[in-house]
Amino acid sequence: MGDTKSKNITWVHSHIGREDREDRRGHRGVVLWFTGLSGSGKSTLALAVERYLFEHGHFTYVLDGDNVRHGLNRDLGFSHEDRTENIRRIGEVAKLFAEAGAIVATAFISPYREDRDSVRRVMSRDGDFREVFVSCPLEVCEERDPKGLYKKARAGEIPNFTGIGAPYEEPEVPELVLETHQHDVEACVLQVVRHLEENGYITVPENESAEETTGAAV
Repeated sequence: MGDTKSKNITWVHSHIGREDREDRRGHRGVVLWFTGLSGSGKSTLALAVERYLFEHGHFTYVLDGDNVRHGLNRDLGFSHEDRTENIRRIGEVAKLFAEAGAIVATAFISPYREDRDSVRRVMSRDGDFREVFVSCPLEVCEERDPKGLYKKARAGEIPNFTGIGAPYEEPEVPELVLETHQHDVEACVLQVVRHLEENGYITVPENESAEETTGAAV
C-alpha cells in the first residue's frame, strides 16, 4: 500500500468482487496510459478511443491532464517533485477505475520513466497498465502547438516546459506505439482497439471487425 501519514486506518474490502464487476460489464478493466509530448495527440486519441468504446457498450472514461489539474491536482505546479506527485495521484485514481471494471484512458505527458513505472507497480494485477507511447517528433508537435505553449516556452514565459526546458524520457518497452505524424486518428484508434481485442480486454462480435466499426466512431 505504501506509507501514509494517517496510521489508524484500515482498508475496507467491497462485498462485490472485481471479477463480478467485469462479468457485468462484459470486458476487463484496464488503464491505457497515453504518454507523449504536448501536441503529440494524447488527448485527441484518448477521447476518440473513449467514444469508440462507449458506442460499443463498454464502461470507459478519460482522465485528462488539464482536467485533473483543475480539481484534484490544482495545488500542484510543474516542478519535478510536483510532476511526480501529479502522476502518483492520478495513478491511484486510475487504479480504482480499473478495479471498478472500467477501461480508463489517461492523457498525461508524464515525462519521467520512473513515475510511469511507479504507476505500473501500484496496479493490483498484471496487465492492468498498458503504456501507450504517442510518438511524434518535437518539431511536428511544435508546428501543431494547439495551445500555443511551445511559443510561450520559447519566449521564456513557461519554465520547465517538457521538450524545451525539461526532458521527456521516452518509454523503453511500451505495450503500444502510436505514430501520430504517420497515421491519422482513425488508424491510431484502430491500433488501440486491436490491442485491446488481441490481449483479451474486449471482445469484438463475430459478425463485425474492428476495421468495419472504427470508422463510424471517429
